[in-house]
Amino acid sequence: MNLDDFSDLIERPDGGIRHEAEERRARLAVRPGALGRLDELGEWLSAAQGAVPVRPVEQPKVVLFAGDHGVASLEVSGRAAGTAYELVRAVLDGVSPVAVLARAQQVPVRVVDAGLDCDPELLPAEVTRRRVRRGAGRIDVEDALTVEEARAALELGIAVADEEADSGTDLVVLGDLSVGGTTPASTLIAALCGTDASVVTGRGGAGIDDLAWMRKCAAIRDALRRARPVLGDQLELLATVGGADLTAMTGFLLQASVRRMPVVLDGVVGAACALVAQRAAFRAPDWWLAGQASGEPAQAKALDRMALNPLLDHGVTVGEGTGALLALPLVRAAAALAAELPEATAAQAPAPAEEVG
Repeated sequence: MNLDDFSDLIERPDGGIRHEAEERRARLAVRPGALGRLDELGEWLSAAQGAVPVRPVEQPKVVLFAGDHGVASLEVSGRAAGTAYELVRAVLDGVSPVAVLARAQQVPVRVVDAGLDCDPELLPAEVTRRRVRRGAGRIDVEDALTVEEARAALELGIAVADEEADSGTDLVVLGDLSVGGTTPASTLIAALCGTDASVVTGRGGAGIDDLAWMRKCAAIRDALRRARPVLGDQLELLATVGGADLTAMTGFLLQASVRRMPVVLDGVVGAACALVAQRAAFRAPDWWLAGQASGEPAQAKALDRMALNPLLDHGVTVGEGTGALLALPLVRAAAALAAELPEATAAQAPAPAEEVG
């Protein structure tokens, strides 16, 4: 599988439709600019849908890819290695932040086991069981996956995107459920942005102290040395310093763009996958929104590289798609305003400029 093939498969959202949406917005009774970024959001969504006026977002879905990372054994995470299944259980038991928000917004949640390191009987029945392998290698000293496993993970993400598009999902809130996942994510971003480990090392969703931060920085530094020789091959890069969940998310993002299905990104893990996907297909980011600024330095670098401006900045670091889901009401509000505000009457329209004789 050649990831570069996606460059030919992905088209930009319809520019003509976006221009029509902009013209329609200019005719509305509320003056242009008065709604701030909501105008931009409505026009983006209209282009993604290929429809003027924009349609409401009626079938959104939270999709979470789950996996464990061997590098967590170095105590670089606020959670114990191999415990991502506990995050999965909390989501599907309805007691995690993303589960509470999804319930409040009546948005279904799908969890995909791409690479959890646990016995299957520990997982709720609702989990999509597509595990590529159990956990991921310790990326500071070994590959996360074999190339064959990376290919299988990529195909998993593609298949999940197709399933969602075929079922009528019209917008995806994408997140991860991982322990140790911010370390490979930061490594990927540092490698693709050509920066040092210290610049991208953050505290993760669970929070870590200074000693753990130093261990994490050292792990990213060592993983970077292993990543740089394979920068020319995105699949090999994901196999070397990614993991099954990150690779599946990358495949999901690319295929979602092929299927013209908009995606809202959450934190640093999603940003890293998006950056790899952008490297394969430069038009793909036109189908994504950055839901929030998580405060992770690596996320900020990745979003800047992709020219994606976060919708929210509330200091939400919990991950799991929570921040991205908080942005969904903004997207829905933008669609409602763009579709339902009346056009200006003749009395409300600005007076034409006098002709110069």
